[in-house]
Amino acid sequence: MTLRAPSPAASLSRIRVGSAPDSWGVWFADDPEQVPWQRFLDEVANAGYEWIELGPYGYLPSDPAVLGAETGRRGLKVSAGTVFTGLHHGPAVWDRTWEHVSAIAALTRDMGARHLVVIPAFWRDDKTGEVLEDSTLTAAQWRDLTGQTERLGREVRERYGLRIVVHPHADTHVDGEENVARFLDGTDPDLVSLCLDTGHYAYCGGDSVKLIETYGERLGYLHLKQVDPAVLAGVVAEDLPFGPAVARGVMCEPPTGVPALEPVLAAAQALDVDLFAIVEQDMYPCPPDKPLPIARRTRQFLRSCGA
Repeated sequence: MTLRAPSPAASLSRIRVGSAPDSWGVWFADDPEQVPWQRFLDEVANAGYEWIELGPYGYLPSDPAVLGAETGRRGLKVSAGTVFTGLHHGPAVWDRTWEHVSAIAALTRDMGARHLVVIPAFWRDDKTGEVLEDSTLTAAQWRDLTGQTERLGREVRERYGLRIVVHPHADTHVDGEENVARFLDGTDPDLVSLCLDTGHYAYCGGDSVKLIETYGERLGYLHLKQVDPAVLAGVVAEDLPFGPAVARGVMCEPPTGVPALEPVLAAAQALDVDLFAIVEQDMYPCPPDKPLPIARRTRQFLRSCGA
């Protein structure tokens, strides 16, 4: 794909910025360490965001009439829902996967969103660190992963009018440069797009700008996040699971970490397509008063970048 540099006048006109429950320390549908959903909605609107993701299914109200009223009176709109899958296990897990996906896809559609973020299964538990399976897929498992993901993309599009965007994630089989390239090369661009999470990709050693320049036509969605290089070095040295790494502060407040977000946003703008760029600063668990000041400063920083 040919990239063209955005003009100063255009700024980041094709980028729509939002935030997510993740930036308020929300990882689970119900957890005593998390802020209530009403507080999240109040504070994300107060921080200056217009777009949000649904987060873990069941955290926000799952009745679209209720959620629509609650978001509407705060001036908020939904950009995407999120599902977790283990499609490398093949057709045997399809029915269970679809049961999980269909409810979330229906709510996502009913809230007017067009994207469904798909996160592959963790090979080790993100909370306990328990190793659940081998960190490397066999050739057969890669075929199942790519084939079943295409099936998911087709079914979600035909039944709910949504586009799936697959999210490379730490401690999953779709993580760094090599595995992301293998996944993209093995899937149909018409059925499967990419949700590039700048923090996770940097965590796994990837270069977000290079990925956009190489696979720009596959980019369907962005998550904006940064990692603290010093903390990450310790995480890698100790081979920490993702959950404890987050608790240690590996994901940090922009613009204090890497990658620099200005060139990422510029590369995305140069694709000349409309994209959501959703702020997701992993911080589970976190004190309830911590997220809002960070969210305000991050929104101000993104405005200074032209978003």
